[in-house]
Amino acid sequence: MALKGKVALVTGSTSGIGLGIAEALADEGADIVMNGFGDPAQIETVRADLAARGVRVVYSPADISKPADCEAMVKLAHDSFGSLDILVNNAGVQYVSDIADFPAEQWDRVIAINLSGAFHAMHFAIPGMKAKGWGRIINISSAHGLVASPQKAAYVAAKHGIIGLTKVAALELANDGITTNSICPGWVLTPLVQKQLEDRAAKEGTSVEAMAQEFLKEKQPMLQFSTAKEIGGLAVFLCSDNAKTITGTSMSIDGGWVAE
Repeated sequence: MALKGKVALVTGSTSGIGLGIAEALADEGADIVMNGFGDPAQIETVRADLAARGVRVVYSPADISKPADCEAMVKLAHDSFGSLDILVNNAGVQYVSDIADFPAEQWDRVIAINLSGAFHAMHFAIPGMKAKGWGRIINISSAHGLVASPQKAAYVAAKHGIIGLTKVAALELANDGITTNSICPGWVLTPLVQKQLEDRAAKEGTSVEAMAQEFLKEKQPMLQFSTAKEIGGLAVFLCSDNAKTITGTSMSIDGGWVAE
């Protein structure tokens, strides 16, 4: 229980990568502030499952595109558990279109959630971490934070921006006991991706396994998905004492995607 006594806030943690990270941190003893959208009954089930790991868990419904909601989310951590030690900015959305056809409102939405939300959460979390002299900030970027794909202008711009924001924070906080790093996943087998595979397989009359291989071949030389649990394991390492001098980095977990 290496993180016993620490408090972690993970945005977008009601499912997928965020939930995998929250589970990994909880398994190491961290109390958890969940955040994200979804069915209230399902969210409560997730909250209870996390708490069953022997930690305290509260849920924040904050819309991280709104600064006031981010402030309230950080305040909830302090009010509930007395501090906020670990911030994982994971929440994100996607919209796919050529730039010439990209709706302005969708550009604004993706940037607000994927990039500005991380800034606002950091803005409100950092003072408490500085006062305590210890903190870990992990920003979930993407392979698309390092390389581009067509029709993903807002997502690619936001994820590149997350890496830049991470580097700035690392420099500013280098001697405050706070590290700031990015994790850059490639294809991750989440429930959402699994459904996409199943839908594409049904549409094209092939097996889910064959469709998964085609999906991976598009980008990922290692023809296997990463998992939310593996990303959670990397997050745990970045929170450990063994990573205390790792800051400002972008750690790929992408099966060789950006090696090409």
